[in-house]
Amino acid sequence: MADKHYFACGNTAKGFQNMFDSNLQGLKKIYILKGGPGTGKSTLMKKVGKKYVDKGYDVEYIHCSSDPDSLDGVIVRGISVGIVDGTAPHVIEPKVAGAIEEYVNLGTAWNVELLENKTDEIRALQEQISLCYPKAYEAFDKALKIHDEWEKIYIENMNFEKADAFTEKVCKRLLGNIEKQESGIVRHRFFGGSTPKGAMDYVENITSNCKKRYFIKGRPGSGKSTMLKKILRRAEVLGLEVEVYHCGFDPNSLDMILLPELELCIFDSTAPHEYEPSREGDDVIDMYTELINPNTDERYEDELKDIKKRYKETVAVGTSYLKKAKDLHDELEKYYIAATDYDIIEKTTNDVMARIAARER
Repeated sequence: MADKHYFACGNTAKGFQNMFDSNLQGLKKIYILKGGPGTGKSTLMKKVGKKYVDKGYDVEYIHCSSDPDSLDGVIVRGISVGIVDGTAPHVIEPKVAGAIEEYVNLGTAWNVELLENKTDEIRALQEQISLCYPKAYEAFDKALKIHDEWEKIYIENMNFEKADAFTEKVCKRLLGNIEKQESGIVRHRFFGGSTPKGAMDYVENITSNCKKRYFIKGRPGSGKSTMLKKILRRAEVLGLEVEVYHCGFDPNSLDMILLPELELCIFDSTAPHEYEPSREGDDVIDMYTELINPNTDERYEDELKDIKKRYKETVAVGTSYLKKAKDLHDELEKYYIAATDYDIIEKTTNDVMARIAARER
């Protein structure tokens, strides 16, 4: 795979979640970009990413959950280098400053006088943006409580004894013949989440290298995340390398386990990230058919219809606040773009790229 796309941060029902550290572990050099909106951080990272994809390296693109067209980071593990946006809300503190982490300040390209003249406008926009996110998280939290009502119906109609046996059977099917390895790295991230554009994901991209893909079907509360957590624990005991993809709505739940060494993944393939088998090696695991009392959907049809409607409406409220924050951020960027000397940005970009290139030798 030349390029892999995912989120390391998420706007969730539990607030802003940051899983950057998990993905940066083991890198020998991390460049932390500082500078305001519109100073070319994402552009710099895209340039580095493209250069190394063109050179045949595997490149990880970490997208911004508040603006998926922008990047929060780029990682080229082949040369053990990462470049990340180190500005709020994902402030990254150096662990071995200088030796591993190094700051790159793009704020040196600002015409400070121009920005000083717009202090009131900038402050007003920042204050408006800061009000949007708590409102979005509040709406998502309310939606999660409605989702709990949805889950309750299926939990009350589940055969738990059968669920334990079924989960064990799936674990053995995936990992039963694997011998214990050296202790592997576990990386936590999101394959999708809530964005100003609504729910989106990178499932097809992330799973493109998997020769075996298991699509978990079911309903809320039918044990999908519980099964994934058991598979994760088994994989950790075996010392496998694991990519753990959390639910972008409820980060305490899991949506996918990907095992690169086995070229295998198993994921929750229900809305809003619903996929169907499309190639050889794809298989369906149907939790509803296996574990839920027959005709549960039909018996609770009216109740479920009401829950789904309320859930969808409440999620839409949260998304509207993310969109408002994005629109305000675009306005804020204009002030910084007007005050930025892009010749200085280009010089800094070329300098960083030269330093990274020197690590290839």
